[in-house]
Amino acid sequence: MSGQTVSLVMAGSGGAGVVTAGSLLLEAAARAGWYAYMTRSSGPQIRGGEAAVMLRLGTEPIASHDDCFHLLVGVDWQNVGRFAAEIPLGPHSLIIGDPGEGETPEVFTRSGAQQIALPMKALAKKIPDGRPNMVAFGAIAALIGLTEDVVVGVLRDTLKRKGEEAIAASLAAFRAGVEAAADFPAVPRLPAGKADTSERWSITGNEATGMGALRGGVRFVAAYPITPATEVLEWLAPALPKVGGVLVQAEDELASINQIIGGSYGGVPSLTATSGPGLALMTESLGLAVAAEVPIVVIDVMRVGPSTGIATKSEQADLNIAVYGLHGDAPHLVLAPTSVADCLFTTQWAVHLAESLQTAAIVLTDQAMGQARAVMPRAAAVSFIGQRERPAALAEGVQYKRYANTASGVSPMAIPGMAGFMYTADGLEHNETGTPSSQASDHQAQLDKRLRKLTGYNYGDHWADITGDEDADTAILTWGSSAGPAREALARLRAAGHRVKLVAVRLISPVQPEKFAAALEGVERVLVVEQSHSGQFHRYLRAQYDLPRQVRTLHHPGPLPFRPGAIVEHITQWS
Repeated sequence: MSGQTVSLVMAGSGGAGVVTAGSLLLEAAARAGWYAYMTRSSGPQIRGGEAAVMLRLGTEPIASHDDCFHLLVGVDWQNVGRFAAEIPLGPHSLIIGDPGEGETPEVFTRSGAQQIALPMKALAKKIPDGRPNMVAFGAIAALIGLTEDVVVGVLRDTLKRKGEEAIAASLAAFRAGVEAAADFPAVPRLPAGKADTSERWSITGNEATGMGALRGGVRFVAAYPITPATEVLEWLAPALPKVGGVLVQAEDELASINQIIGGSYGGVPSLTATSGPGLALMTESLGLAVAAEVPIVVIDVMRVGPSTGIATKSEQADLNIAVYGLHGDAPHLVLAPTSVADCLFTTQWAVHLAESLQTAAIVLTDQAMGQARAVMPRAAAVSFIGQRERPAALAEGVQYKRYANTASGVSPMAIPGMAGFMYTADGLEHNETGTPSSQASDHQAQLDKRLRKLTGYNYGDHWADITGDEDADTAILTWGSSAGPAREALARLRAAGHRVKLVAVRLISPVQPEKFAAALEGVERVLVVEQSHSGQFHRYLRAQYDLPRQVRTLHHPGPLPFRPGAIVEHITQWS
């Protein structure tokens, strides 16, 4: 990226308050006029256990972490070493640890990073109700250039419900950290932020997904909580009633999807949110929605699999089940946001497409994107609100053909209770009126119809985000959260004189062969970047598209995120 950034980590055991302090730091950075990107990491335990919060702050919008962290602050070191692979350090990094909380884990010290002691616990004990995480917050603020006046406002707004004593204690601990860090070695220090002339948002991918659903017209949600998709539901639960909608916590994933099929059949745009294990349970009912042509949207916030996998870590390995998991020939929509901000747009677009095409849409986000929080410019409002085609009045004696074999493949859909528009909607194959049929001609006609309405639709330019050099000889193909580091790698490569473009695919299915070919015109080399063990995206692209002869894949499974430098190095060596 073009602006200045600083990358830091706060880590500690459960209850140490590192996530709280990280959230306060992000909010203070936003008020200071900076941008921010924050992710968190934790073990799979229900309560307690180690936690880490990773932040990158900068003067321009940020979409991924950097190659290396400048600063690691360990409030304590209990099991924090488990995050070592997620916290790359180097000789220019600084580690701050509490000498009263044990030795810095060797897995961090062997990076060559400089170490310095900060007795956070002891300093906090000198302050009534003081907390070590606030001491750490103060030290970080002093090092990166965050002024006290901004922090005071954040603490007052955040802690006002706890009263003046809690605010005073936190401020005192914060100031103790600032004073202690006065002579610490330097880390990158950000300049004062520009006056904020436009409204900014602090939002997670899961929250943006919920907002996109509302903007798209969703008014009924049924879902069963599951990590890491639960925050989508937590955001929607209070928001839906404000617009006349309803959220139901179902007893399981099977009930969730069947309830939204019922809600949508009744005329209300409907959605559920889950993760990989839940999506696996939903596949039969997804087929029902396809066959009955009932529009629904399923959000899959992917996590490491298979089976229970690692519930708190990210991976992009649900692609195969999303595209191919339904039995029979069941064409449906599969979409994937390309950033935290894009979770809003892609979800809204998915609702629009599902409603307009009367089919099931699966939206693939993941833990890294869904639970990341970004300070970013306010998202522009778009006009995508799905409208189902409704039947016109029937002439006397004419039977309603719910599944009429139209040229577009989309048939007018009546709402239950409309006089004269009775029909059967179920999972059996049927003729144009909806009457179950086992005749080959009816099956062929309905298969063609359900496919035609997807492949014949004009998806415009939204199928992918394409940036970079028009005359590029090298292209990076990616999707989902891998697009963030790929964008930064693209900027670094172009700055170094490489002719490169990035194609981040948003509409995964149905495929867009003509547009894909145009995007890769003149490209000699392609690097596919994805986060799966078997290279699912690479295999899918090879099966669906004509790729240049020189194709390589840069892939690995979760839980490790991609770093921009790895992509840059791969293309530089290849070139």
